[in-house]
Amino acid sequence: MNVYDSARMADVLRPLGYGPVDTPEAADMVILNTCHIRERATEKVFSELGRLRKIREERIENGQDRSIIAVAGCVAQAEGEEILRRAPYVDLVLGPQTYHRLPEMVARAARAGGAVIETDFPAEQKFDFLPAEAAPQSSGNLTAFLTIQEGCDKFCSFCVVPYTRGAETSRPVASVMAEARRMVAAGVREITLLGQNVNAYHGDNGQGGSATLAELAAELGQLDGLDRIRYMTSHPRDVDQSLIDAHRDNRALMPFLHLPVQSGSDRILKAMNRGHTADEYRESVRRLREARPDLALSSDFIVGHPGETEEDFEATMQLVRDIGFAMAYSFTYSPRPGTPAAGQPFQVAEEIKTRRLAELQALLREQQDAFNADMVGTVQDILITGKGRKPGQLSGRSPYLQPVHFEGPDHLIGTIAKVAITTRMTNSLGGTLIRETASAC
Repeated sequence: MNVYDSARMADVLRPLGYGPVDTPEAADMVILNTCHIRERATEKVFSELGRLRKIREERIENGQDRSIIAVAGCVAQAEGEEILRRAPYVDLVLGPQTYHRLPEMVARAARAGGAVIETDFPAEQKFDFLPAEAAPQSSGNLTAFLTIQEGCDKFCSFCVVPYTRGAETSRPVASVMAEARRMVAAGVREITLLGQNVNAYHGDNGQGGSATLAELAAELGQLDGLDRIRYMTSHPRDVDQSLIDAHRDNRALMPFLHLPVQSGSDRILKAMNRGHTADEYRESVRRLREARPDLALSSDFIVGHPGETEEDFEATMQLVRDIGFAMAYSFTYSPRPGTPAAGQPFQVAEEIKTRRLAELQALLREQQDAFNADMVGTVQDILITGKGRKPGQLSGRSPYLQPVHFEGPDHLIGTIAKVAITTRMTNSLGGTLIRETASAC
């Protein structure tokens, strides 16, 4: 989502004459767009700010204009006053819901000559104030992110998102569709719909009601030129029958679903305030796979949540064995200031968390390798996104987001082609081009 947000910040600044540059040394403004999910994020921000301060001083010594330094995103939302206290040379501090106000903030900073901070949750939807003509951020304008939902009402014990992104809100269908059409017109073939709880989407349908994610995906699937739809991140509590049916009926939906579970222990899931059990997660997966037999899953896991015992950890390992994941993101628990879990007793020792994470990651790596190995001998539809590393080689992505490399002519870039998978490498696949199945728009 920060990739998308960064692109839209560039969009709102463009009318002021700003455009992207490659290095901070060449920039008249540098924006650090931050994430607060992991620990030490704040210290990384201050380390980077120190570097930017030196770059600014060197610019001034060389007779260049004084650069503007801004901190945006969730660290800015959570630590705004602290940022200005420790780094008073920062000009702008803005939370993730206020970046549509950037032009006004730049003007205020120029007039007043001091720091400007915007970390409230404005009543207006920022999407209503973003420029209509936005440049999609994509791989050769073939793939793009599109935020449709923000915020979270779930309040998991370990998570700062409800405090930094605010309550769950959804963009109206018309707004999403308008942006999607612009993306497709620019050549985008695959869109990933984004949200903290994207499957809780309930955007205004323009008819006095709200649309579900399944209904939005169905409408997007009718766009000529849009071949692939993905969405992330989903919450198990919001996997409803309409979404399961959509995976059966909407062929534009890719058969690859990111569905975080975090733990396989009911006791820990309750402590995390996840609102579901391990068996309820298993049942949702069973129904999804029944609807779409070729569906593959990725997930998120946290090990070492306060109070996690060896039995709890083993329950997580068993859930992984039971379900099987094509990919996963796993982390040790890190206390986030202000969250309920940070103050809980029975914090797990770091060495225990590290050992458990290594065991979990070894099992997940084994499953990912097995999934990739099972691709060998199959034929996959590959969206060709560009040239490969070797002369005459093309690169693309499979329906399961795997990088795939094969030999082929450059004119196929931007098309979807059938590729016979012949080789599994550490983090990618190799194959042989069969034939083109779709033309670029």
